[in-house]
Amino acid sequence: MQVNGKQITVKTPITLKEFLLDQDYTLSHIAVEINEAIIPKEAYETTQLKESDIIEIVNFVGGGSGLEDQDPLIIKDHKFHSRFILGSGKFSLEMTKKVIENAGVEMATLALRRANVGGEENILDYMPSNVTLLPNTSGARNASEAVRIAHLARELGCGDFVKLEIIHDSKYLMPDNYETIKATEILAKEGFIVMPYMYPDLNVARELENVGAAAVMPLGAPIGSNKGLLTKPFIEMLVEEISLPIIVDAGIGRPSQACEAMELGVAAVMANTSIATARDVAQMATAFKLAVEAGRHAYLAGLGRVLEKRGEASSPLTGFLND
Repeated sequence: MQVNGKQITVKTPITLKEFLLDQDYTLSHIAVEINEAIIPKEAYETTQLKESDIIEIVNFVGGGSGLEDQDPLIIKDHKFHSRFILGSGKFSLEMTKKVIENAGVEMATLALRRANVGGEENILDYMPSNVTLLPNTSGARNASEAVRIAHLARELGCGDFVKLEIIHDSKYLMPDNYETIKATEILAKEGFIVMPYMYPDLNVARELENVGAAAVMPLGAPIGSNKGLLTKPFIEMLVEEISLPIIVDAGIGRPSQACEAMELGVAAVMANTSIATARDVAQMATAFKLAVEAGRHAYLAGLGRVLEKRGEASSPLTGFLND
């Protein structure tokens, strides 16, 4: 059958309600048209779908059609309207939802830690339902530990996305590119959507692409440093040579630096410390959202040329009083 312009295969018999719930739609937020006839909500449960059906599912969005609708971020066939990814560490649980809302993100990282006896508040309780969970393998020192953490995250219901992070250097917190390649190959074969964090080395990025990475996430500067794009020339190489989405992760300290990264043509930016350590966390989240959007617009528009050795007037220098 055709759903929102795409051909899909669905096992029948199945009711419209069963299909919508299986696809994680919130029934109260959508309207459904089948073969150009609007289906009342009370009929969802009794409406049987057929292979020949043409289905349109719509909902309300803010404003009209924006750039994010025409220029989505696509990671392994998954579409995202936001190009800003949030690291959820360092926020209080109460602040997490507010920051996510202000940042407009659709993907946020989670870290796996041992659960305390008796239970405690869970960050999942503060995650909006429209946010894709990106568990990271923080704490893994080698490929086998990273694979183990990814398996546990999948068991917890976080799905197939995983931000692969392997670090055994406790001082500078630099990623181990070679263990990362090993773990990426293992997890990709198991159906994970692997987004490896790495030092921006072109040869390593090529190998990550070869073994099945869905994106590569080069650092801009050491984790938590807020130093910005220290690795800018190397990130530019990846943008030029690697066909996967390039997502700058770690070190971005200011919205202006996020904008600069997007102007390079990277697919997205991830940040955490720069927001979490701001005086007004929620407002800084908004600032990063706008900066990422501005950088993307600038990249698509094409930056103006640079003159190295002379100036050029923006208004005519002749024709006023006397030439």
